[in-house]
Amino acid sequence: MRKALRPLLHPLLRPVLTATACSLATLATLMATLPAAQAADKIKVGLVTTLSGPAGAPGIDVRDGFNLALRHLNNKLGNLPAEVIIGDDQFNPEAGKQIADRFAKRERVDIMTGIIYSNILLAAAPVAFESKIPFISANAGPSQLAGKGCSPWFVSAAWQNDANHEAAGQHATAKGYKNAYFMAPNYPAGKDAAAGFKRFYKGKIVDEVYVKLGQLDFAAELAQLRAAKPEALYVFFPGGMGINFVKQFVASGLSKDITLLLPGFSADQDTIPAVGDAMLGIFNTSQWSPDMDNAENQRFVPEFVKEFKRQPSIYASQGYDAALHIDNAVKAVKGKIEDRESFMKALKSAKLKSTRGEYRLANNGFPIQNYYLRVIGKNAQGVLTNKSMGTIFTNHGDAYAKECPLK
Repeated sequence: MRKALRPLLHPLLRPVLTATACSLATLATLMATLPAAQAADKIKVGLVTTLSGPAGAPGIDVRDGFNLALRHLNNKLGNLPAEVIIGDDQFNPEAGKQIADRFAKRERVDIMTGIIYSNILLAAAPVAFESKIPFISANAGPSQLAGKGCSPWFVSAAWQNDANHEAAGQHATAKGYKNAYFMAPNYPAGKDAAAGFKRFYKGKIVDEVYVKLGQLDFAAELAQLRAAKPEALYVFFPGGMGINFVKQFVASGLSKDITLLLPGFSADQDTIPAVGDAMLGIFNTSQWSPDMDNAENQRFVPEFVKEFKRQPSIYASQGYDAALHIDNAVKAVKGKIEDRESFMKALKSAKLKSTRGEYRLANNGFPIQNYYLRVIGKNAQGVLTNKSMGTIFTNHGDAYAKECPLK
């Protein structure tokens, strides 16, 4: 009977099957004409940085530089309206980690930035990495994130910790200083500073002295320095540490016999106004200088002075550049930041113009860029500030990129 029914059922079913096929074809056509996945309607940035206490000046400058760039971009990043949530880590790694955790889980930010100090970055950044949230550093660049421990979710709009110190070591070698004394805080960036300086300094290191991070009284260390009698002294002390050290170094009279060399972030506008004329003539190294002749910097410097009634520092330029970097990447993915892998790829492949000129990133996410010699002098308005003196390194990458397994 079933065999007999088959010829009867088959023609009866044919119209139904035909109608179904037509419906599926129509549906496929409609789906093909629908727009692709929509871009996000805004981008949410979590900016965690140090804003309070003697260590807070660099963080304030990063925040202000970032916000100034946003104003120049009409409060958008890649044509997406930008919402910036700011957290003060209070110079405390655990507080920084807690803020990053809140940004990731409660605020659901699309990207994080802002951290100044390497010990805080090493505590907070893994929270972003675990949540696959891109992190773009506006300052700290510890070696732990540059080599074997590099992360596919990290890029830097600043530098790898060793780099400015490498430039200083190269300068000290070129000047022919036969011996030098080194001082820094006892935390990751301090150890990176020593590694960088010694990598390019060919003279003798008389001594390496590490002090507590945040220390403000250097009487004992200056007594040791006086007894050692080096030709040159290289010091890395960020924020309030740098201000107090330079004041005490000059007041001790040691500046008459020992040449003081500094990295740019110990000899910039967060330090210069507080110390005053005692900083005249001090040489330092940086990837940026306020007198750099490019369109982005020529807009940034006067606009920063107008907006905040003070000269911008290297930290402010890095905050500004971090915003430009994000803007570039959001444009590259046409606003589709919810595709985090593509967004991260755009952040890493960016070759963009910034206040320091053009830079690109190595496989570990750190910049390949120029480093310059600067000297503190007075500009046409009589303001103490840095002046460019020449290029030390061209297209300089870091020593750890070869250890990073990322392509």
